Amino acid sequence: MTTQHRNASATRAPVQAAALLVGVVFLLVGVLGFVPGITTHYGEMSFAAHHSEAKLLGVFQVSVLHNLVHLAFGVAGVALSRSASRARTYLLVGGAVYLVLWLYGMVIEGDSAANFVPVNSADNWLHLILGLGMIAAGALLTRDRQTAHVTG
Repeated sequence: MTTQHRNASATRAPVQAAALLVGVVFLLVGVLGFVPGITTHYGEMSFAAHHSEAKLLGVFQVSVLHNLVHLAFGVAGVALSRSASRARTYLLVGGAVYLVLWLYGMVIEGDSAANFVPVNSADNWLHLILGLGMIAAGALLTRDRQTAHVTG
């Protein structure tokens, strides 16, 4: 490990670590969504639409599009974790996107063409938890910095 790499790791803000962790988890979930066995009914996965019967861990409905969205969120999290302000933005905006996706999943019919991602009930509740968790991390892990800017 180089000195420069050690110094960058040592000065990483908690919000950066959180964004990196979230990004890595999204990358892992995106990859696992393409692994037969971890994703049940893998042969029934479609690119998009509600009739994709593939389920990550046998619970969360996925499609190729759904997995690609997870991979994109993962790449964004890893890339934006390089600075505290970008990490905070990733967590806040990403969390808001997941809350919108939760609301969307709650109002659409599961068997309708509107369910193009696709999502099921387990996905909806996970999206709520992700959204709230990402927003909480983005806000709480930078609270001291925001106070310092106001009072400093």
